[in-house]
Amino acid sequence: MAKTSLKRIGVLTGGGDCPGLNAVIRAVTKTLIHDEEVEIVGFLDGYEGLVLNRYVRLDWKAVSNILTLGGTILGTSNTANPMRWAEKKGTKIVIRDRSHDALHTFRRHRLDGLVVIGGDGSMAIAGELAERGVPVVGVPKTIDNDVCGTEMTFGFQTAVGVATDALDRLHTTASAHHRVMVAEVMGRYAGWLALHSGIAGGADIILIPEIPFRWDAVFESIRDRARRGKRFSIICVAEGARPAGGDMIIQRRVEGSPDPIRLGGVGRLVAGSVEQKTGVECRATTLGYIQRGGTPCSFDRVFATSLGHRAAQLVSEGHWGRMASWQRGQLSDVALEDVAGGCRKVGPADPLLAIARSVGTSFCE
Repeated sequence: MAKTSLKRIGVLTGGGDCPGLNAVIRAVTKTLIHDEEVEIVGFLDGYEGLVLNRYVRLDWKAVSNILTLGGTILGTSNTANPMRWAEKKGTKIVIRDRSHDALHTFRRHRLDGLVVIGGDGSMAIAGELAERGVPVVGVPKTIDNDVCGTEMTFGFQTAVGVATDALDRLHTTASAHHRVMVAEVMGRYAGWLALHSGIAGGADIILIPEIPFRWDAVFESIRDRARRGKRFSIICVAEGARPAGGDMIIQRRVEGSPDPIRLGGVGRLVAGSVEQKTGVECRATTLGYIQRGGTPCSFDRVFATSLGHRAAQLVSEGHWGRMASWQRGQLSDVALEDVAGGCRKVGPADPLLAIARSVGTSFCE
């Protein structure tokens, strides 16, 4: 490949951690060094490093042997936003625009462009930086699989595997004690993780944000299984699931965060309600951060590497303002402006919904 005029590229990981982040960092760094002989600057703790000028140099050695590692060697932050920077003044949180500091850091390092690896929030911030003149390329990341413009994000398959393994284990104790076992998995506004792991783990009931559930349908489903001689049941519920006419269960709020709501507790609510209304002993397990940590599965290692390589290609080709993506079975890219702020949800016509219903899974709508 003919060399371009690129000299130096920045890389950062924003938002929550996710299996496969290091694989992307490795792919972006090695591809650009191999193909373009550029220098790579890695900003620490997401956009926080860009604002505060905290960074490390990434060379071939720095990214060797990180393919299998979970987390991110650069660190990350799900609260740092240059355009809406939260600072504590006494007992109050003050929001400031520190995009000028981010731009100053970008120019100080004489960067030709910036690769942002993150979810919908990080892509929205990347889009705003692009509007301010920063050449940006994005790489979609989230275990929720809900970034617009791509049919899959890396980290999702690893999280599905973790949640499925948990459901398999809950099956054995549910069967032994003749209980209803509820597993709460992540998924704030989109139910992809609950849907895929619920089907893979043989859940009898799957509750997702896109389909508000009816309490009487949940109770009747449990009673119906009991009438048919089923002495236990498995419920897989996304953290953002809510009853029809009700609200999501908010565990706490983090003021100053781009998205201050922290969900959690719907699993315990479902378990308590089922036990009270049906008389069947019920237990709840919240998987939480277990789904986001650990070693990426082989699929995510390959997929993350592929997306990182595609992002490096976009950089080499000067296709700024784009995000690497996976569409119709192949690598592609989309405009950041079409991604920012969106959420890819499970549609009512998604084939997996019909497949799940056909094998007896209830969504209790």
